[in-house]
Amino acid sequence: MGNYLDFEKPIEELELRIEELRRLSDGSDMEMGNEIAVLEKKVESLRTEIFSKLSRWQITLIARHPDRPYTLDYIQAIATDFVELHGDRSFSDDQAIVGGLGSIDGVSVMLIGHQKGRGVKERIRRNFGQPHPEGYRKALRLMKMAERFSIPIVTFIDTPGAYPGIGAEERGQGEAIANNLMEMSRLRVPVISVVIGEGGSGGALALGVSDRLYMLEHSTYSVISPEGCASILWSRNGTTLGPENFAKAADALKLTARDLSEFGIIHGIIPEPFGGAHRDPLQTSESIKSIVLKAISEVGGGDPESLVEARYEGIRKLGRFIEEMRSQPEAPKTSVKGPSTGGESS
Repeated sequence: MGNYLDFEKPIEELELRIEELRRLSDGSDMEMGNEIAVLEKKVESLRTEIFSKLSRWQITLIARHPDRPYTLDYIQAIATDFVELHGDRSFSDDQAIVGGLGSIDGVSVMLIGHQKGRGVKERIRRNFGQPHPEGYRKALRLMKMAERFSIPIVTFIDTPGAYPGIGAEERGQGEAIANNLMEMSRLRVPVISVVIGEGGSGGALALGVSDRLYMLEHSTYSVISPEGCASILWSRNGTTLGPENFAKAADALKLTARDLSEFGIIHGIIPEPFGGAHRDPLQTSESIKSIVLKAISEVGGGDPESLVEARYEGIRKLGRFIEEMRSQPEAPKTSVKGPSTGGESS
């Protein structure tokens, strides 16, 4: 039956009841079949009701759902002839970032993304999708390879953030991320990015400098997690923080696809099935594939100089704001004693 989030408990109860009735039914009991049909309609109605009014914190939980498709799931679904490439040619192969060559409907692409892993062993091996500096250097190596052969780049973003361990910092975590930002901004091939789950801080941004940036409907993209934000703002003298604090922080961060679209940060929202991408990974994959191919077609038509210039202009527009000048009330007139004449001046 999969994993259910707290706010999905009513759906879980109904689906467990449906499974129980199916086990008891031999397929010939019409009365039980009718009851199953009624419950299935109720499930769909309930799912529609719940997912049509999700809070930002609930969307954050969906973005982290353990059943949610990861980068390799999407690559396997939309690409053919994928060949994974390894190593940063300097230190090691960071398995929190995967990448390689493949084709999407005959279009050769370089596919790169974060990979969290499934199950305890794989998640440990992939460091829960938190890259070390060698992961970002591997990603940049593959991007440079794509540039040499004029191959478009597609990145999948899904990380809580870059790994903040001592070893990672000693090997230049900040420098590796900053270098990616600089180098990606001037790549002479199309770069298309899709946030498929969590987009956390610089660890996400290091794969997100692109010509087109899209987000799945139930994904997030933010400078910090709601938990981290809440801890900074409200944790005092051992205060225990709870979901209500995280929800408040999520609202303040405005980290959802809808928020980022309204701010003009992203170029579009990719719809998901009701219940999230894990409810129908194939449908979600087809939606991503369609958007990616369209974006490559739109971006890849010009010359490299125009492409880089347009990307630069897009980056310059981020964080724009409009300052409203408010009229100030007229200051009251005051009388001041004249120092030499003894008269008054105003």
